[in-house]
This record gives sequence, C-alpha cells and structure tokens, in this order.
Amino acid sequence: MSSKNLVFLINLHHPYIKLDKDKFSKYEEEGALFFRAISRLYLPLLNMLSKFEKERIAAKFALIFSASICALLDDEEVKCGYNEWLDSLIEFAKKEVVRTKKNLRMNSVARKNLDDALKCKRDFNDVYGCDLLGAFSNFAKKEFVEILATCGTYMFVPHFCDMGEILNAQVESGLYAVKTCFGRNPAGFFLPEMGYAPEIENVLKLYGVEYTVLPRHSFLFSKIPPRSGIFAPAKFQNSLDAFASVKFDAKIAENPLYRDTKDDLSWELSHEELFPFVRDGGSRHATTFSYKKNGGDLYDDAAASALAKCDARDFVEAKTALLSEAQEALDGERVFIGTYFDGVSLSRSWAEFFEFLECSVREAFSRDVKVVSFSDLIENEGAKERQKIIPYLAAYSGSRYGENLVSSANNWMMRYLRKSSERLVDLVSRFPDDGGLKARLLNLGARELMLAQDCTLAKMVDSNAYANFASECFRRGIVSFSNAYEALGKNTVSTEWFCSLEKAHSIFPWMNYRIFAKKH
Repeated sequence: MSSKNLVFLINLHHPYIKLDKDKFSKYEEEGALFFRAISRLYLPLLNMLSKFEKERIAAKFALIFSASICALLDDEEVKCGYNEWLDSLIEFAKKEVVRTKKNLRMNSVARKNLDDALKCKRDFNDVYGCDLLGAFSNFAKKEFVEILATCGTYMFVPHFCDMGEILNAQVESGLYAVKTCFGRNPAGFFLPEMGYAPEIENVLKLYGVEYTVLPRHSFLFSKIPPRSGIFAPAKFQNSLDAFASVKFDAKIAENPLYRDTKDDLSWELSHEELFPFVRDGGSRHATTFSYKKNGGDLYDDAAASALAKCDARDFVEAKTALLSEAQEALDGERVFIGTYFDGVSLSRSWAEFFEFLECSVREAFSRDVKVVSFSDLIENEGAKERQKIIPYLAAYSGSRYGENLVSSANNWMMRYLRKSSERLVDLVSRFPDDGGLKARLLNLGARELMLAQDCTLAKMVDSNAYANFASECFRRGIVSFSNAYEALGKNTVSTEWFCSLEKAHSIFPWMNYRIFAKKH
C-alpha cells in the first residue's frame, strides 16, 4: 500500500418507494425519482467499476447499502417499471431530436440525451441482466468495492440513543439485509448522516461490527485529542475501530459551465410535447433533459467535461498536498484522507459527477496516491496499537450537527416517531411469543414504523425537495403502524386491509418483530 491514500466513501441509500403496477403507465414522480437514480447513480457507478477492471486500475471504493436500496434493486416490479420508464424516455428523446433539428447546439444535446437513455436501456438489460445487486456483489468479490451496512431504514441514531431496543433493531436489520444480499457480514457500519452520539459504539460492537466512520469534527473535538488527527484510524474506548471522513463540498456543482439539472424540460413543454413521457392527466416530473448550463446559456458537453477534469485535478492536488504535510508532521507514517460522497444527492444535482470521480481516481494514481478501502487501512496497520479516543457528538447533516432533521418544518414528525417507537417496544413485551395472525400483524407494524424512521424523509421536508412525497410516505407508515397497534388492542383486524398492506412492500420479507425486544 502507498504511504499516501484516499478513501472514497459513496452513500447509495435511497428512501424506500412503494410502486404499484397501475401507476407505471402514469410514471408518477415517486417512481421516476428512483428511476432517475438508477440512470444517474447506480448504472454509471457500475460502468466506472467495469472500466477500471478492464484497465486494471486497482482502485477500491467503500459503498454504503441500506435495506431500502437492496429491496428496491431486487424488486421485479421496480425492474419492470424502470424499463417502461426508459421506453417512454427514449420515445420522448426521439421527438426532441426532431423538434430541435433547426438549432444545432440544442440538437447536439438532444442527441446526447437520446444516446444516454439508449445506453441505460442496453446496460441495464444486456450488460447487467437487470441484476444490479448481483453486479455490485461481483465487484465486492473481486475486491473492487467494500460494502458497508447502515441502519435498516437509515434512521438518525442520535434521536434514539436513549431507546436501546430501537437502535438494536435498526442495526440488526441493516446488517442482516447486507448479509442476505451479498452473502457476507460487512466489516463496516455507516451511521446515517454520519450522526454520532456517545454509547452508539457499544451497540455496534455488540453486533460484531469492526469499524464505523465519523465526521471530521467528531474526531478533532474528541476529549482525548487524536495524535494523528484525521489522517490515521483510531479506536473507541471499547476497541471498535473508527475513521474520520470529510464530506465532499457539493458547491463545486454550481459552476456556470456545468449542466443546470434544475432547469428541466418537463416544466417548459406542453403535455403534448412531453408525451409519452408524461401522459394526459399525468403529473409533470423531471425528464433529466436540460439544454442549459448553470450560467444560463446553452450547455456545452465538451466544456463541462474539460471542467470536470480540471476540478478533479485540483481536488486531488489539494488532497495530495494535505497528505504530504500530514506525513511530514507524523514522521513519515502512512496517512489517509476519507472523503464522503452523498451519491443520490450529488448525481441528481451534478450531471458530471462520475466524470469528476473517474478523473479523480486517475489523477490520484498518477501522483502515487492509492484509492483504498477502510479495511485495507486496518489490515496494513498490522498489530500497530491505535490510539483510543472519545469522539464528540456530531453529524454531517445541517450545519454539521443534524439540526435540519428536527427543524421548524419537520419537527412534527418526531413526536409521532417517538410515541410509535415506545408503543412498538411495549407491544413486543406484551406479545413475546405470539404466532399466527398476531405475529404477522406485529411484523407489519414493525416494518411500517421502520419505513417512517428514515431520516431522508425529514431532510426532504426540511429542504422542501419532494416534501409532499416525503410527508405522504411518513404519514402512510405512521398510520399503518397505528392501525396495527389498535387492531392488536381490540383483538380484531380487517383482513382485506391487512392482506393488501402486507403485500404492498418488498422490503423486510424476513421481518421478525422480536428484534425490538429488550436484550438480556
């Protein structure tokens, strides 16, 4: 291993979305939201990994998988819906090529959009056989990626650090989902939004986790200052390994030359021009097509690509200089810098994200800086004693302390979550050994509450990005749990409601409500 190393930690979590077959023909926003993530994040990431494999570039990425994204990528209805969505997008793109033929620059962008849509169709079906999870699993076996688990439904753990049963259930379900999908126990566990609060490390250690990743300021504000700063792994007091990571600054995507992803054609064209992507009476949602750059003029693909390479060079140059300074200060020790990328957010707002990422890896190797995983750093440390620290409570959400997850816009959600969580723990203690319909009802209630605990929903409400969709998902989960709770109290249940809801989601088919029981 090189004496200078970079770790690229990419979060692939996406909130769970319920897709109905009868909605595919309308291409509702909730489905299109995830389909865009497939086209902009999961497929480009796999293509980049394939390219590095062919070129024998030994770069290894740390990827975060939640139970939500595992369930979505493995759902046959989602795969079918994505293909239908792509078909409508391709038909729309062909119409755009004809519509823009009198404007050469716009027509060039339209043809590029058509080529991209056709490539997604070809890659998804022919290259990866509609099995993206299988493709990621193959790269994990070849050690091109390291899989990290996270909470089952991406719950912000500091909000529940006084509720051990809830923490245990979220950690256990997240680990089990990754083991089920990839056939191996993950060594690392990612705390959603990198939200750390004291004592969480004890829960992770209980479940056999080897390491977790913390915000930079959580390391630096430790009660026991780390001798090596953020440039070397440390340990919690219970000997769980800890790494510091720096969140990537997304402001780089605002450069005037990059594509303006917010200026989508869906908001400019008529329903007739948008057909068949938006059907008559259907709601408008992003097409992923835009002809403008952030500066307002027509988008220039070549100029944006050149800028991505330049930005990648500057990014790696800055990291390399920092690594050199750190190594000199630490008397030549092996050093690393971890960089955290919010995959869904960056790929949605920055069309050139993967060009930047690929160029960053190539630039790093040209400077003799290796791109490795966290486990690689532990293994190459050998028996070297790592310093024990006491990290500070912190996160990478909001202004670095997660305050946007309980803001004036979304604080109403927390009282429902806390009360429902208390009720679920109480139900488990009251029905510890039940089977049959009661057990199925308890499993359903546990699943619905966990879906509502996804802190991505609170973030969306706070930022007003798809706030209506997020609020609807949250309310649906809380109401469904409350109905299950009341049915158990009355000892009666509507079988029609129960059976339809039980079949509504593909997530947690193995759910056992007893994971919320008190641990003895």
